[in-house]
Amino acid sequence: MHEIIAELERKRTLARLGGGQKRIDAQHAKGKLTARERIELLLDPGTFEEWDMFKEHRCTDFGMAENKVPSDGVVTGYGTINGRMVFVFSQDFTVFGGALSEAHAEKICKIMDKAMQVGAPIIGLNDSGGARIQEGVAALGGYAEVFQRNVLASGVIPQISLIMGPCAGGAVYSPAMTDFIFMVKDSSYMFVTGPDVVKTVTHEEVTAEELGGATTHTTKSGVADLAFENDVEALLLVRRFFNFLPQNNREKPPIRPTTDPADRIDLSLDTLVPDNPNKPYDIKELIVKVVDEGDFFELQPDHAKNIVIGFARMEGQTVGIVANQPMVLAGCLDIKSSIKAARFVRFCDAFNIPIITFVDVPGFMPGTAQEYGGIIKHGAKLLYAYAECTVPKITVITRKAYGGAYDVMASKHLRGDVNFAWPSAEIAVMGPKGAVEIIFREDKHDPVKLAAREAEYKAKFANPFVAGARGFIDDVIQPHETRKRICRSLVMLRNKKIENPWRKHGNIPL
Repeated sequence: MHEIIAELERKRTLARLGGGQKRIDAQHAKGKLTARERIELLLDPGTFEEWDMFKEHRCTDFGMAENKVPSDGVVTGYGTINGRMVFVFSQDFTVFGGALSEAHAEKICKIMDKAMQVGAPIIGLNDSGGARIQEGVAALGGYAEVFQRNVLASGVIPQISLIMGPCAGGAVYSPAMTDFIFMVKDSSYMFVTGPDVVKTVTHEEVTAEELGGATTHTTKSGVADLAFENDVEALLLVRRFFNFLPQNNREKPPIRPTTDPADRIDLSLDTLVPDNPNKPYDIKELIVKVVDEGDFFELQPDHAKNIVIGFARMEGQTVGIVANQPMVLAGCLDIKSSIKAARFVRFCDAFNIPIITFVDVPGFMPGTAQEYGGIIKHGAKLLYAYAECTVPKITVITRKAYGGAYDVMASKHLRGDVNFAWPSAEIAVMGPKGAVEIIFREDKHDPVKLAAREAEYKAKFANPFVAGARGFIDDVIQPHETRKRICRSLVMLRNKKIENPWRKHGNIPL
């Protein structure tokens, strides 16, 4: 018995050492933590239950039979974050460069299956050179097994990916199907084909960082949600982010007690919207002043900045925030902002998170670039997401709500539950100047007449009362009481029940 216990301890020590001290030192020299160090920081101390520590690959080609390391390049198991269960896998770059083998994939699949069965989120810490070349198609099959589970888990349990090193080739498609992707600056990158292949095929010279680094994916492509400075910051902020999410699609998000009164008023909001309708203001000021304790976890802050998305709390309850940003492109909806907001709305809907929408939108972005890029279909994604959504939806129109963009932004017609407007709201087919030039074409050469017509149009539409008269707006509220009215509405909507017609699934305009 003592011999078996000694052997067990020897094997555990070997597994914990991964690819050996030399490779661990190399990992640290790059400013990166090891797979196990990352798990220790991510989870509550002492809660990690590791599975498959002794699993090894079964490859016998290219001398691999004599080259086996326990755990086979990925550490898997479960633990808790702030007392709530989560499953986790962490790829170990010190073992075969974190390359995925058939056995490596089986370990990931095992915890994904269990996470779905017990209804707990899964977090993947990616740091891998890709498929293990020595295993050929067996490794590719392993990837596909993981992809299939990503799809089955989608909308069932939250899935979070942390890219903490390389993630290239087929490996990128697993994170792509998860709900949120976080990256680490200067040490992580994602691309389908690397710089060398790009140079061979398209003759473009590009570095790995330029092609698929954290800055690229959080600004240009929108593939990643946030970029962090280092491993430690990434893991600590993911712990904070995790607190906003429910365990699965059958539960509501956790309630966090707050001392911030629900009926708190903020008189500074009464002067937030400038008198000049063409002057911008920062919508984030409104968000921070309305939510609990000013705590707003923004996602994709550097991509499609004309729309703002993220999580906050109202009376301790998680809410999703979607808001047009007048500071960027006047708050117009374009291709990138529509896609960004649509995916976020669909996540909130899947996981029982109420959505609060702040509207100041002059319309969809005009121009050939947008039309050729498919703004019609991409804009329809946001429309589809809001229309399909059954969680509580509260909308506040702060200023402009023009044209089709008014409809799209969680309007009453898309089953908005509570639709408020500030006194500064303007709800119309288009802005006064453009409208008058079309309606009164015959007066276009008479500036005096045109100015009078514009004043007449403004008097009719540059206020929320026409929409209010039709019941499209439930109430016109004072800006300073926005928090109070939203909190009351959320309490009223707590037991909302609504179901869409039965279907296998809809066909969102991709």
